Amino acid sequence: MPTKHLAEAMMKKSFHKLVLGVVGWSALAWSATGAAAEGHNSAMQLARNDVANIASLQRGARNYVNYCSGCHSAKYVRYSRLAKDLALSEKQVTDNLMFVGERIHDTIKIGMKPEDASHWFGTTPPDLSLIARSRGADYIYSFLKSFYVDPSRPTGTNNLILPGTAMPHVLWELQGLQQAVYDGESDAEHNTVHKKFKEFELAKQGSLSPQEYDQFVRDTVNFLDYIGEPMQLERRNLGMRVLAFLIVFFLFAYFLKKEFWKDVK
Repeated sequence: MPTKHLAEAMMKKSFHKLVLGVVGWSALAWSATGAAAEGHNSAMQLARNDVANIASLQRGARNYVNYCSGCHSAKYVRYSRLAKDLALSEKQVTDNLMFVGERIHDTIKIGMKPEDASHWFGTTPPDLSLIARSRGADYIYSFLKSFYVDPSRPTGTNNLILPGTAMPHVLWELQGLQQAVYDGESDAEHNTVHKKFKEFELAKQGSLSPQEYDQFVRDTVNFLDYIGEPMQLERRNLGMRVLAFLIVFFLFAYFLKKEFWKDVK
């Protein structure tokens, strides 16, 4: 086989292996994700948040400091970074978001002692700096919408996404109280009835309508998603530029190779 054709055949073979490898790994990851989602709780919902929405992030920061920061810190985030990324002045941050910190460059901490929290709740509330990266925005969104009345629990409520959670439903005044409705499935072989979640039924209206509460939770989740990686928008923009460069570089390399090998027989 001529040298030129041999080289081209080897390049095509290597390229095909690369493509098949990428497709294979993508299919494996996709199937694993699908299996995990199918096996997860049926109450999981999509957050559909947008970290590029500055107004939503500002509302989310307000929600966080008013309803979350009493128990949950965000120790890897500085107030000064919030001011920069959320288009807020240092005075606005100091007056409206800094309930514990003393300086604009302080991280977001809480006044509650870990031993007190463990005594009151049975466990120490987690830091929320990286919760969106570890659990995902959809998980947090679904969790905050899945509290339901359960008299058997010490707090009077339980959660469909995280059963037996030690966290009380701190947003009940906004959302109201809801009950979990189940469908019964009979198992004649074992003479039992399996409960399958059907829907939530509002038992007591809160101060917000369901649509307003959805937006409240979405803004809060958006803020948590942002603080999990404050520079994610910059990373995505840089990634697009790198991909564009690689594509252009590949085209140059390909045509240069064609030029070098055109006279080789």
